[in-house]
Amino acid sequence: MSYTGPGFDPPPSRRPRRAPLTVVVAALVPGALLGWFVYAAVGDHGGGHGDGAATLRAAPSATAPSPGRDAAGAAPSPGYPTDSASASVPVDGKGPGASSAPAATGPLKGKVVVIDPGHNPGNFRHTVQINRQVDIGTHRKECDTTGTSTNSGYTEAQFTLDVARRLRTLLQRQGATVKLTQDGDRPWGPCVDERARIGNTAHADAAISIHADGSAAGNRGFHVILPASVHAGAADTRPITAASRALGERVVGRFVRATGMAPANYVGDGTGLVTRGDLGGLNLSTVPKVFVECGNMRDSKDAALLTSGTWRQKAAQGISEGIAGFLGG
Repeated sequence: MSYTGPGFDPPPSRRPRRAPLTVVVAALVPGALLGWFVYAAVGDHGGGHGDGAATLRAAPSATAPSPGRDAAGAAPSPGYPTDSASASVPVDGKGPGASSAPAATGPLKGKVVVIDPGHNPGNFRHTVQINRQVDIGTHRKECDTTGTSTNSGYTEAQFTLDVARRLRTLLQRQGATVKLTQDGDRPWGPCVDERARIGNTAHADAAISIHADGSAAGNRGFHVILPASVHAGAADTRPITAASRALGERVVGRFVRATGMAPANYVGDGTGLVTRGDLGGLNLSTVPKVFVECGNMRDSKDAALLTSGTWRQKAAQGISEGIAGFLGG
């Protein structure tokens, strides 16, 4: 590519200085010829020296972005597609963290979807904050956790944020208004109670939390977690359990079709559905909500899929189709 920088600047253009000629007697041909020779000699020599009329340099062109950085010179967001497969998949026309306006028309026009990317890439730097106990209705538990990772170090928080951004784009193209609980725009969290509150405050028609599991090697596949019927303290999921199950069932079916991944072989009895009453993000929700555990990061075969940008796009597609089916899109 073209690069302008140290050692690559274009050579300076040179503008000759022309000393003024004094014509004493215009009629004397020898004098005129002598003046001409003096003029030529000064013009050829004067480019490199001057009395304040400095040699003009060509204006440098705009510096091209360094490899691995965007046009503003910023490094890519952690976990955003960097492999060649994902680079060819359009995710969001404005960049990793950008949120485009919802489409003017589409089957999901007027619908609000809240996407909750599980954990946060910066949680491990804020252990005091994320270990703080919060009330989830049935009991108190940690504000958040760091999540799991593949054996090679690709974190769950990176994975969830990437899939969430892809999912946002797909839903917005269908006209939905989409809100993320975090978009790599905060150093840690939010806590699980705030994650639920964001969906409630938005009056979401559907909310979905993106995760990946950290089970034992050999345990493969995805599963969708549904809220149990909980009525304790600040939690009351009774009004949303039926709608959440309908959402979860549609996500399971579309996820299998889009990704080719089978439901988990270690939970859910092959149905891809698991019901839990110990998750604050579900217990405190007042809108239809499910968790999607997209695969097991600790199994090498699942990990090979989860670390593929092409597969993550398929995962986002399957989830978006499930949500659209639930919302009647």
